[in-house]
Amino acid sequence: MFRTVNEIPNPEYFKEEYPLSPELVAIKQNRDRELRAVITGTDARFLLIVGPCSADNADAVCEYLAKLAAVQEKVKDTIFIVPRVYTNKPRTNGQGYKGMLHQPDPNFAPNISEGITAIRKLHLRAISESHLTAADEMLYPENYVFIDDLLSYHAIGARSVENQQHRLTTSGVDAPVGMKNPTSGDLTILFNSIVAAQCAHTFLYRQEEVVTDGNPLAHAILRGSVNRHGENRPNYHYEYLVNTLEMYNQYQLKNPAVIVDVNHANSNKQFGEQPRIAKEIIHSRNYNKDLHRLIKGLMIESYLVAGAQKVGGGVHGKSITDPCLGWSDTQRLIYEIAEKL
Repeated sequence: MFRTVNEIPNPEYFKEEYPLSPELVAIKQNRDRELRAVITGTDARFLLIVGPCSADNADAVCEYLAKLAAVQEKVKDTIFIVPRVYTNKPRTNGQGYKGMLHQPDPNFAPNISEGITAIRKLHLRAISESHLTAADEMLYPENYVFIDDLLSYHAIGARSVENQQHRLTTSGVDAPVGMKNPTSGDLTILFNSIVAAQCAHTFLYRQEEVVTDGNPLAHAILRGSVNRHGENRPNYHYEYLVNTLEMYNQYQLKNPAVIVDVNHANSNKQFGEQPRIAKEIIHSRNYNKDLHRLIKGLMIESYLVAGAQKVGGGVHGKSITDPCLGWSDTQRLIYEIAEKL
């Protein structure tokens, strides 16, 4: 049984109330062009998608992004940074904090209308203050249109990548979309998802029949897997990267690209392992020229303060979901990656 709590205004309402200024539109268009060039390989810079597990507090996120923007300026010749500003948070069993979209304040009850307003304000503030445009997770395909004009990158999570609506919606997105391997680690499922995303489709979306052209920028994210015993298994080692390359060659997809998530199952949820894993991937990439072309970047979970806390913990800039790398270690890691490229 469904009970209506609130009528949500259409996306055009929110975009008119909280629009991108002409200056911010220009910043985003330029960033979008640069990111497209990185994914297609016409720009040789290495992509880092880095930031908090979840964007729970606008002030902390923007403080983090200011620091990230200063680092970006120093490494701009070799690295292109896209901050993680994840306003939707998948929950394995459906319990817990589901992100700013649901709860603009984690300490209060859900309010999705206020949440949409909050995430638009956050992204607008983030672009204005840092001049960086962000990545977010497309957890709910029907919500994509509330912030599609603000984002430069979208991610499809491991639990969503097998879902038909996620695949079809991705086919209509005019931006890079990273599709994570499923929690099982089955690369056939992953590559079938990318095939679907790169093809044209006709389907039902938000009470309309729509037609898409396919998204040639849809690509793979490796995030490790979980076996039938619930144990995490990494897929960032050299032999797994080579296997992924072979799968790309087999499927003959457009713009072959891999992003490696150095946390989640790849780190066995040990956030402090992320620098070590990142360096191993850079070494594999430097060793094999084909992997050098294929591996476009890394995804890193990082925030102002290392670790995680419970909702209401009170530590500014510390994750309330998965543990994250702290800022000093993040900054050091980015500089080390720049030196090794």
